[in-house]
Amino acid sequence: MGHPHSISPRILKAAEAVLLLVASIFLVLHAFHLNADFPNHSPWMDWAKYTDEGWYGDGAIRHFQRGHWYVPGDFNPAAALPVWPLLEAALFRFTGVNLAAARALTVTIFGFILLASYLLLRRWHRLSTGNRTENSLAPAIAVLLLAVSPFCYVFTRMAILEPLLVLLTLLALLAASYATPPEKGTAATPLRTSFLQASPILALGLLLPLMVLTKTTAIFLLPAIAWLLWARANYRLRPFLRLGLPPAALAAVAWFSYYLFVVRPHFLSDYRYLFEANGYTGITPSNALSVIADTIADGLWIGKILYPLALLAVLSVFLLRPRLLRNPIVPALILWATGYAAFLAYHNNLQPRYYLVNAIPLTLLVAIVFSSLWSSSLRPRSATETYMHRLAITTVVAVLTLLTVTDARQTLHYIRTPDYAFTSAAGQIRKIIAADPGHNPLILSISGSQLSLMTGLPSICDDFGTMDLTVRVKAYHPGWFVAWNQVDDDKMDALTPLYHLQRVAAFPAFDDPERNLLILYRLDPPIPGPPPRRHRKTTIPRLLQTSFGQQPSPTQLVH
Repeated sequence: MGHPHSISPRILKAAEAVLLLVASIFLVLHAFHLNADFPNHSPWMDWAKYTDEGWYGDGAIRHFQRGHWYVPGDFNPAAALPVWPLLEAALFRFTGVNLAAARALTVTIFGFILLASYLLLRRWHRLSTGNRTENSLAPAIAVLLLAVSPFCYVFTRMAILEPLLVLLTLLALLAASYATPPEKGTAATPLRTSFLQASPILALGLLLPLMVLTKTTAIFLLPAIAWLLWARANYRLRPFLRLGLPPAALAAVAWFSYYLFVVRPHFLSDYRYLFEANGYTGITPSNALSVIADTIADGLWIGKILYPLALLAVLSVFLLRPRLLRNPIVPALILWATGYAAFLAYHNNLQPRYYLVNAIPLTLLVAIVFSSLWSSSLRPRSATETYMHRLAITTVVAVLTLLTVTDARQTLHYIRTPDYAFTSAAGQIRKIIAADPGHNPLILSISGSQLSLMTGLPSICDDFGTMDLTVRVKAYHPGWFVAWNQVDDDKMDALTPLYHLQRVAAFPAFDDPERNLLILYRLDPPIPGPPPRRHRKTTIPRLLQTSFGQQPSPTQLVH
């Protein structure tokens, strides 16, 4: 290998085409086996696979199954997070409510994540070099690493909030990259030019509230967007204010309008419930160092090779190649990753799916930093420098090839070995309930919304809601109860005054020792006699207790 300038642009374009072709093939493979379960025996023990796809799409699910999205007293996250259920509702209008359609939507969003990542890196490469024709392999490398990642594969096939949040953040960064501060005292500009200048500001003003209304933790990503605006203002305060205040004002108006005209008069209790149930921090002065250490260490969920490379890339930016900080996308991506890591440490509920939000900026950083060795600014002047340059390039190519091959093999393994235990159990539950038409088909379960998405059966949640469980059971009179492994005391206390729990069937599902047996009970009239045997609820330390809509990983119990 010689100097970068000795490499033909045709070779670079051909290499980019090959990388993008492989990435496209893996993107298509994401759409296979959409009804399959979350892979068993994976490194990621995330309880969202039992619940979150149903919970956060419940507004859309109920709208088509019941005729109304809101169930008073039950868990109604769409009141505070309406963007994802609105997208699903638009899709379900054509496909009907089903799991495959919801997951196909997420896979499509992942495709747009790859496209937005490519466009973002290509734009900032050309802006930083000032050359619109110079090619870089960084965008294609980033897209390939994301497409073959087994971590991205398992979590971007789930109909959860994180993929959409990532896409909206990338679009906001792209919009910020086109923002231009208005200059005072300039002559009147043509209408078309004025519209083009205002479009990025308008887009930002709409994307920011969409991010927050998709997932409230989006506020931790705003510094990354602000940095790009700061860079577009040439790092000057007054141009930055002229550039940043209009989209901030538009975003504030949009969010407050939703709150004042939709939430406050109709769903205030549900909105408050989201923050009351989730409004705690698990970090204290006494455990701060261990929490921060765990937050950093658990980033290995992203990839045992990719994550250390990402940390090495960040360190090399500050220690070895600080000139990369002149490229505004580099500090913006670092702010993205550190901002969301700060939320993870503050919340101290280290779930694998949360790290998906950080997997994207860290992967982009790896591609930028390691492809920078091909930059024209590195000009070997001696034989020793030339040798070191070739050695560095060879090492980078070898490491990135090893990473790609290793990740691709793991992803292909998941694609070739789909499991349908949970899906099959849901189908059996639907058949059993349909065979008993005289019984109320309403299911009570923490996984009820997930079962509704999979089967079409109505449900209410047994764990979250603004109404006490005892009151909720009396109000809605469910006919069936679905539990994982056992009936906990609080559920028994709510059910036994009104029902006798008749165990009907049990279905093995998943590999989690705490939730690997799905049990179906029919709720019959109570039978006189001694109360049934009670099961104590598993004790979980407070810092690992279930927060709003998210369950702690059992693997954390060994920390």
